[in-house]
Amino acid sequence: MKKLLIIGSVIVLLFAVIIVLTNVSNKSKVTSANNPYGDKKLKQETIDQLDDKNYQNIMLPDELEKKIKAGEDVNAYFFSPVCVHCKAFTPELMPIAKELGVEIAQLNVYEYDELWSKYNFDRTPTFIRFEGGKEVNRFVGALSEEDLRTFFNKEVLKK
Repeated sequence: MKKLLIIGSVIVLLFAVIIVLTNVSNKSKVTSANNPYGDKKLKQETIDQLDDKNYQNIMLPDELEKKIKAGEDVNAYFFSPVCVHCKAFTPELMPIAKELGVEIAQLNVYEYDELWSKYNFDRTPTFIRFEGGKEVNRFVGALSEEDLRTFFNKEVLKK
């Protein structure tokens, strides 16, 4: 009986240590300079993505709205950190965009669910091109590398 009690206590202690270490790690990530979300309480999946090199162009919804109202050209990429299609497509999208010199604003619909209805889409990933304060083009889902390059060259870079 004593052995069972000792083993049970060790297991409980290990779980407690894991929880404390996870909380410390999360707090460190959230308070770091790499957190573009400010003081918003973030969901775990977003915290896990904070140091992912493919998600370093995060834009907050208010900033997107200001740019659209100002008539600036904006390439808005709506994603969710829990979307398997986003997880597969973003690592393909971002290097191609960088190579072509296309600036992409990434908006996290998992943290800002009002974006779904505001920009009228129902799946992620969704890419919307705004020019002069109006939507001019969009694609939903993942594109092949060839189609993505064609889209950027034709619709964004106007080549």
